[in-house]
This record gives sequence, structure tokens and C-alpha cells, in this order.
Amino acid sequence: MLAGTAEARTLRYATGFPPGSVAAQAAMDYAEALPGYSDDTLSMKVYALSLLDASETSDGVRDGIADVGYLLTVYFPSMYPHTNLVNESSMQLTQFDEAELQGKGALAFNAAMAELTFFNCPECLDEYAAQNQVYTGNAASSDYGLLCNKPVTNEAELAGKRLRVAGSHWSRWSKHFGATPVSMTINDLLEALSQGVLDCTISSAPELVNLRLTEAVTDITMAVPGGVYAAASAASVNGDTWRGLTDDQRRAMLRAGARLSAAVPYGYLEKEKEAFAAAEDEGATRHEATASLEQASKAFAEQDLDTIVEYYRENHGVERGEELLATFRGLLEKWVERVGDVDSLDALEQLYWDEIFSKVDASSYGMQ
Repeated sequence: MLAGTAEARTLRYATGFPPGSVAAQAAMDYAEALPGYSDDTLSMKVYALSLLDASETSDGVRDGIADVGYLLTVYFPSMYPHTNLVNESSMQLTQFDEAELQGKGALAFNAAMAELTFFNCPECLDEYAAQNQVYTGNAASSDYGLLCNKPVTNEAELAGKRLRVAGSHWSRWSKHFGATPVSMTINDLLEALSQGVLDCTISSAPELVNLRLTEAVTDITMAVPGGVYAAASAASVNGDTWRGLTDDQRRAMLRAGARLSAAVPYGYLEKEKEAFAAAEDEGATRHEATASLEQASKAFAEQDLDTIVEYYRENHGVERGEELLATFRGLLEKWVERVGDVDSLDALEQLYWDEIFSKVDASSYGMQ
């Protein structure tokens, strides 16, 4: 399609999550919203775990196999270090009082991540541009805990376990408590847990049903390590596709991006109870972590913020790590307060749109 026209177009959206998962359902919601926001000049076909898997999404969107993709940047540490650095500070959510968070930490962290990326982290946007991608939405999980095939509730039980991790911060957490971190894509978790290659995955509870982990998980301890996964460019658009849209169509993509950005974390929070019930129906047991493990985990999370800065400076050349985390902390505190009154997906979408996405200039953003 020639730039500047308003010709109707169907975009291809790829996610490595399977049909029925929170991410796939949110993608369908995103696709359903797009025609209305674009005056029916844009539509979208969702490919859930069929066009690209999680490890293929970055290159696949870059090369135009998909027009838009659900990109998990943790799988590509050298490509997206600034995004990953901020994401890996997510255990700082354990430093907030539960009365402040009201169970909505994921909604706040996701918003802060989006605002930082759009307006305070040009390096993040440059990383996407280097892969011929344009960032138009973020996604976050609910809280991360231990989904295991044996009980793990204290430091002694953690020692020696093989834990799948989704970031270097959880890798350091695992090593700190004597466990062995393992890097693995979401598409391999069920088999690894079933065959005993892994003892646990550090994941959010909805992955029990999203990824059918109820077939392998027998013991669940959610109090540790905490944090969320928010390094998901949930609507990463191929650069050529983006530049081929009109200003109005790009604005429509951003408007739909606010919808997707709200739908993923909101969907994760809503699916937690269903996931726990499904696991318990399969015979899984939920455990509380010992008080000593919880306290030790929170202490680790606090001191690890400095380690994150040094890690990304030494391993990936990130020079503004301390400044980025300080800026992000201010945004996070603001958003913890802002999402407190949110009581519906529509309200969250509107809040994200009004306070973040509507402020992006669709005529110039991503056009370089």
C-alpha cells in the first residue's frame, strides 16, 4: 500500500502463545477493536502459535513474515538491553505495601513501562528500530512465583533445584538461593517439567492454563520471587508496514495498542483464580513460603537493583541504567496510585489511552 492512502488492509498478527491463552485472547480483542478505530480501513488476522513461535517473533516481524507480533524481548538480550534492564527491576514491586498495590501491580508496572518506552527511553525505541520494528504497545503478566513438580517453600528446598527463568534478575535470585537457573522458551516448558528436566518454572499463575502446565505442576508457591514480566512489546509493528500507513491509521494502531496493553495484564489478573482452581483440580497443592524465605527474597530484590545496572553496563554497554531506573521508579509510584480505582478493562484502556498513547505523535513517531 502506498504511503498516504487509506486503502483497506488486513494485517497479520503473530503470537507465540497458544489459542485460548490470555495473550491470544487479548490479541483477538485487539483485532476486533482495530477496524472501529481505523474507520474500517484496517483489519487484523491473529495467528496464535501458528505463524511464529516466541523465539521466531523478533526476526519474523523484522522481515515482514508478520506485520505485528507479540515480542518477548528477554529471548534476545543483546538486541533489547535497555528494555530488558527496566523489566528486570520488577521485583521492586515487593517493596510496595499490598494495601498500595491492591493486587494491581501488573497494571501499574505495565503502564510505567509503556510511558518510559515512548517518552523517556530513546535507546529502547532505537533498539526496536534497529530490528525494523516500531513499538506500539506493552504487556505485563501477573505476579511471578514458583510452579513446581515438588514442594519448594524454604531455602533448603530451593537449593539444588533447576528453575526456568525469564530474565537475568530471576537467574541471580535462583543462584543466590543455591538453585540452578535454566533459560528456556515458553513453548518448551510443559515437556521439561513433565520429564524432570526442570523442577520449577518461575512464571505467573495463568501460565498453568495458558501453557497447559497443570499436566506437570504439582506444587505452587507464589510468594517468591515476585515481580512481573513486562518486557513484552505486545504490538511490535514491522517498520515498513508502519510507514506504509496513513497518519490516521497509525493513530488507530496506537489506539488499539492501548486496548491490547490493557487487555493482557487485566486478563492475567482475572485468570489467576481459574488457573489455581484448574491446578488444584489436577491434584496440585498450593504452599506458603516460610517467613524467612520471603524476607530474604525481598532483601535480595532491593540490593539487586544496583546489580542490574552494573550487569547491563558490563554485558550490554547500557550507560544510563541508573538514570532509567530512577525515572522508572517515579513513573511506577505514579501509576500505582493511578490504577487504584480501575475496575474494568474498558476503564484501564481509557486511562492508558488518555495518559500515554494519545500523546504519541502519529505523524512522526516511528517514521525515521
